[in-house]
Amino acid sequence: MRVLPAPLREPIGLAYLLARAADTIADSAAVPPPERLERLIAFREQVGGPWSAAALERIGADSARSAAGAEAELLGSLPDLFAALDGTADDDRGRIRRVVVTLTEGMEMDLVTFPPQEPGRVVALADAAALDRYTYLVAGCVGEFWTRMCMAHAPALSAWDTEEMCRQGVRFGRALQLTNVLRDVPADLRAGRCYIPLDRLEELGLAPADLLDPDRSDAARPALSEWVERALGHFGAARDYVLAVPPSQRRLRLAALWPVLMGLETLTILSRRRRWLEPGRPARVSRRWVYWMMARSALACSSDALVRSWMDRASGRVGAAIRC
Repeated sequence: MRVLPAPLREPIGLAYLLARAADTIADSAAVPPPERLERLIAFREQVGGPWSAAALERIGADSARSAAGAEAELLGSLPDLFAALDGTADDDRGRIRRVVVTLTEGMEMDLVTFPPQEPGRVVALADAAALDRYTYLVAGCVGEFWTRMCMAHAPALSAWDTEEMCRQGVRFGRALQLTNVLRDVPADLRAGRCYIPLDRLEELGLAPADLLDPDRSDAARPALSEWVERALGHFGAARDYVLAVPPSQRRLRLAALWPVLMGLETLTILSRRRRWLEPGRPARVSRRWVYWMMARSALACSSDALVRSWMDRASGRVGAAIRC
């Protein structure tokens, strides 16, 4: 948020807070899924408007009982957030409402698809189409929102083809979400969720619960490889998106470049692991690497050649790791 140009910080920050509130409602593990779903749908109705302070206070108070710290404070601030939403420009308000409503549909898909956690029980998404739909609902739509919001507030982007850049933005979001999905497979499995499509696992002679065994890492690796390759394809669109931001727009370019580089580095770490199903070892970049990357990118971001070369090398490392 801090690196964004000033006119974008408030509307994008507000969209983030509303989405974070919805996510907190949907992820309250101490609350039964049907109750979480009911609250999530009630929250979505408020986002669509008109909203009621009393209804928001009730949703926030009910959900805050299973939250703590900053999350409880956020839920207690829902009427203030919606008042801030009313204070935004009409076009921005419409864009924020649309993206938050879509995000809650992705959260609903999670709650409906995956049953309450039971030891040893794992449910998988049916097929690639289901995973594509999920990655659009929880991230691809953000790429579209980001594109439209930036075009509305950055005159330097006036030459962009709106529909083409929105398509690239959707793929950008999907790249990042697929990275999250692949990184979090071991933890999600232990929560009863498998985002690796069931039909592909069956082709490999595996059931979702088999992935709970880290010794099955090699047997399941073809599925990992296929989705890493698909993520790389989406990252190709993300690279083009970054390069479409004029070098003069350093803040916007950095805000797009950083998640690409972090996502590709995460995929490299994951792809190099033979026992990628082993829990307790999430593939995450180090804080030191992040600071190094931010410092280096601040110097390189004004050069198309340097930025393109950096992203291409990062993609190449992922490809080499997953294919070896």
